[in-house]
Amino acid sequence: MTFHLETARLILRSFEERDIEPFRLYRSDVEVAKYQGWEAPYSLEQAIHFVHEMKNKTTGKPGDWFQIALELKTSAEMIGDCAFVVLAEDEHQAEIGFTLAPSFQGWGYGAEAVTCLLDYLFGDLDLHRVRANCDPRNLASVKLMQKVGMRHEGCFSESLWYKGYWADEDWYAILEREWAERRLD
Repeated sequence: MTFHLETARLILRSFEERDIEPFRLYRSDVEVAKYQGWEAPYSLEQAIHFVHEMKNKTTGKPGDWFQIALELKTSAEMIGDCAFVVLAEDEHQAEIGFTLAPSFQGWGYGAEAVTCLLDYLFGDLDLHRVRANCDPRNLASVKLMQKVGMRHEGCFSESLWYKGYWADEDWYAILEREWAERRLD
């Protein structure tokens, strides 16, 4: 099944073969990988495997992350990705994540993509709650989650052994009714 959503400036779509190299490039950036679950550099083999895996996935399968390519409408350039997983333990909730290539950070593309993704999750999938987490030192992610209306629910101190150290986790969430109220404003 092909996934396709649009915003004013972006297309959120299923991964394609042409995404392998741009995906590998931004995942190989040390600053991009700093707060993510992969290590830089990200190999061509890893990128090929990942893109092929994503091309064969179905959206919304509980417990299974679904990654979405972000493409600029003006140039058809892949600039990042976002993802979601419907929680296996509660199919009325999901967790999201997002990553942008460095040259496209700071232009509002992340918030635009996450806003579109939240519209999809609350509208099309009829979810009750969406959550996300990040290292509290990842200020760009913190700002993005706040910008789209997610509330800070708590910080778990040194709760995750991650890349050789104990990392803190800041958790954010938004309810469907809160999202609907924001969309009416």
